[in-house]
Amino acid sequence: MRQAKDQGWTKPLWRMALVAVLATTLMAPAQAGYREQAKRIHDRLAGVPPTNAVLQQMEDAINPALPGTASSAAFIAMDNANFYNVTLKNFAAPWTNRDQSVFVPLNDYIATVIGMIRDDVPFNTLLSANLTYVGNNGVVASAPSATNNDHFAQLEADNINLRDELTDVTQSSITGIPASATAGVITSRAASEAFFIAGTNRAMFRFTLMNHMCNDMEQMHDPKASPDRIRQDVSRSPGGDSRLFLNNCVGCHTGMDPMAQAFAYYNYDEAAGRLEYTAAGPGPGGTVQPKYFNNDLNFPQGFRTPDDEWDNRWRNGQNAYLGFSPSLSGSGNGAKSLGEELANSEAFASCQVRKVFRAVCLRDPEDIGDRGMVDQLTTDFMTTLGYRMKDVFAQTAVHCMGQ
Repeated sequence: MRQAKDQGWTKPLWRMALVAVLATTLMAPAQAGYREQAKRIHDRLAGVPPTNAVLQQMEDAINPALPGTASSAAFIAMDNANFYNVTLKNFAAPWTNRDQSVFVPLNDYIATVIGMIRDDVPFNTLLSANLTYVGNNGVVASAPSATNNDHFAQLEADNINLRDELTDVTQSSITGIPASATAGVITSRAASEAFFIAGTNRAMFRFTLMNHMCNDMEQMHDPKASPDRIRQDVSRSPGGDSRLFLNNCVGCHTGMDPMAQAFAYYNYDEAAGRLEYTAAGPGPGGTVQPKYFNNDLNFPQGFRTPDDEWDNRWRNGQNAYLGFSPSLSGSGNGAKSLGEELANSEAFASCQVRKVFRAVCLRDPEDIGDRGMVDQLTTDFMTTLGYRMKDVFAQTAVHCMGQ
């Protein structure tokens, strides 16, 4: 009997090559159809399945043969109340606590983020506006208060539709601090409780940097800057070794301490449950919080905080890549002007776009296409989009709709 000639398919190398080709073919992502793309946009933005009528509207918007755009499909999805009650709530919640947990009750910080996005309030005012969002009058029994979170907890417990039942008010009308001392979510009750409590107020600066510029102090470490504004509580010879200060501590404190001075008049009064402000207005003449003099004998020759005047040492040197606005001076008094400095930087804009990408695409930017999209959207966010966050969500959802 004649034996079939071996064509080579039984050899190990051929078998391995065949398996690799088949695996690559099976793993290659298929481009989703218009209906699947529409459903993916809705799922990512609203977190719930769309109705058939809404799905058809979105599918028609995506179909290039029909009038409409894919971005308009995303705006249809964002009209769902769950985009506000769930997606945006979970988006902002980690910014409000030191654990960066999403499992926190609704609060004034989160409500303000939701309201600003809903109303297309320019997001570069997030850290400086005299603004907060509360439930419409009478929608829950507890009124907004400077001393507790009951109002917002009730909004969430009663599943109030935040798309329709939030309204904007001046933050100063609730907190009682001067309008000139308000600084958006920085001076919200939730942020104050998390980051102004005890300590030295450096936590507020660090978490603002992490949450809104996507950098921690380690990335900002610059030992070449001048140490003249480092406070007295920082030992220049920790453990008796000055090298630790010169190689480690100094690099963070040279930039942080001159900017955290903006918070010199702020404290969270734990007993009263509210933000405390100890000046008639930003500038010289206020009473610096005692916490700024904690452990002042560690290095008495260090900087002793006299007021709330801050300076941004990161405008020069290795951290200039953060892209601070040339239209601002890089110095000022109080939290409001510092918030303007941070929120008008390129780093702030890029951070918002990357956070949205992660929330909508469920991953970080991976390839050149993702990175190019993020870079372009960051530029557009600062210019043609006027810092409107809904446009960032819409364009990001479209970018990921076929994946």
